[in-house]
Amino acid sequence: MQWLLQSVLYAVGLPLEFLVVAAMVRSRAWRSFPFVFAYSVALFLASVVEVPAYVAHFTGAHSSHSRAFWYWLDEAVLQVLIFAAVISLVYYATAALRNRTTIRRSLIAAAVLFAPLSLALHYDPEAVTGQWMTLVSRDLNLCTAILDLALWMILLAFRPGDHRLLLISGGLGVQFAGEAIGHSLRQLSRTTVLAGSLVVVLANLACLYVWWQTFRSAEAGSAALETDKAT
Repeated sequence: MQWLLQSVLYAVGLPLEFLVVAAMVRSRAWRSFPFVFAYSVALFLASVVEVPAYVAHFTGAHSSHSRAFWYWLDEAVLQVLIFAAVISLVYYATAALRNRTTIRRSLIAAAVLFAPLSLALHYDPEAVTGQWMTLVSRDLNLCTAILDLALWMILLAFRPGDHRLLLISGGLGVQFAGEAIGHSLRQLSRTTVLAGSLVVVLANLACLYVWWQTFRSAEAGSAALETDKAT
């Protein structure tokens, strides 16, 4: 059943990841959200890299590195990029606030300190990497979910008209919450591992879909603006 779930993720997720990157390029949103763009590109490349290891794992073919190796390596890189993306969105959202320096420093300091604390708490050199890394990943997703919630509250209070930024942060909120719940279910018992994986997959796909629609709408708006200028 796990292989079927992973196949669905790649079959649906890879095209969505590509569509998000393409929409950001065509709408020039990468200029406004460079870290979101960097994360989207890295997510697509990570999926491409993982596919051969995934196929080798389930077919018994030889692979230079295991599926778990690529998964956790990609997870580490993507966690750094998603932290940077959320922090960049906080900077963007608080640009016009008088007390923006205090807000930025407080949120960033809390987020940066949380990662090493979680690693120190869960790291176990005698355990399988996936066991303690799942717990660290769960904690980081919870931290970024709280940071994204703070971003959402700032947007609602001070920039309610910025629908694009609201949708970007909303998509991230769904992903973070889903991943935190999914990783918790994976650790709960063996019988809930599949349910946890399903929650993680659906949360990631939901975020990608929201982003694709958001940047596709921005792309259409940019095209309409250029047409008006031409006429």
